[in-house]
Amino acid sequence: MDVASEAALEAAALLRSYGGNSLTVEEKRPGDLVTAADRASEDLILKILRRHFPEDVILTEESGQQGSAQGLYAWMIDPLDGTTNFAHGYPFAAVSIGLLQSREPVLGVICDVFRGDLFRAGQGMGATRNHKPIQVSTTKELSHSLLVTGFAYDRRETPDNNYAEFCHFTHLTQGVRRGGSAALDLAYVATGQLDGYWERGLSPWDIAAGIVLVREAGGKVTAYDGSPVDVYSGRLLASNGWLHSAMQQELAQVRPLPVSFPVGGIPKQPGKD
Repeated sequence: MDVASEAALEAAALLRSYGGNSLTVEEKRPGDLVTAADRASEDLILKILRRHFPEDVILTEESGQQGSAQGLYAWMIDPLDGTTNFAHGYPFAAVSIGLLQSREPVLGVICDVFRGDLFRAGQGMGATRNHKPIQVSTTKELSHSLLVTGFAYDRRETPDNNYAEFCHFTHLTQGVRRGGSAALDLAYVATGQLDGYWERGLSPWDIAAGIVLVREAGGKVTAYDGSPVDVYSGRLLASNGWLHSAMQQELAQVRPLPVSFPVGGIPKQPGKD
């Protein structure tokens, strides 16, 4: 926990040092950005983790997997979750460091880059924000809830793009937000400021830390159908627990909206080729 916290805090401070600088932004695929700040943050985190845990597997967003996949422990690192926000100066991004034991999330540390808040949780240890205990909300009705979600990079190409789910829940709740950082979305479910979260197209480094936070704050995290969540599956449902069954039932009812936009994002006009 201490090593992960050190790495997250130092990486967040490094990222803030890029504030106001002109960043060169690369697009790995449409909507999927990477900057020099991402890479610098990742290098710093890897250096710290390797110094303390040279035998552990480390999976990062930019460098991929390092170490033997046969190891008991595996670190899931997102050096800058919310790169698009960061590149635009929108203050919602985080460093996320999660630890798996036999594929199960057991430790999570998330640092809000702009606010400096440090979220920490360990299996059986509870969850904290800036070393103060946090817990999920007690909202019991979807009609009283505030939810959050996101949209994957392949949303332009697939009908399974979460648009229908977003619209569906917007009509059932007090609102649905799209933050742009899965790690912070889960952190705010853990603090009770948000009541639930669902998303598809996720990577293990997006959610490993946040899963531990929500669970240790008293919430529930599963697959969409209520089965045990697999961090490699690409999707999850997280809530305060009270809303979990209702969210699960509503997700099962939603059917994808027809894709009406081509890959280029320009609407097709009637009668035009």
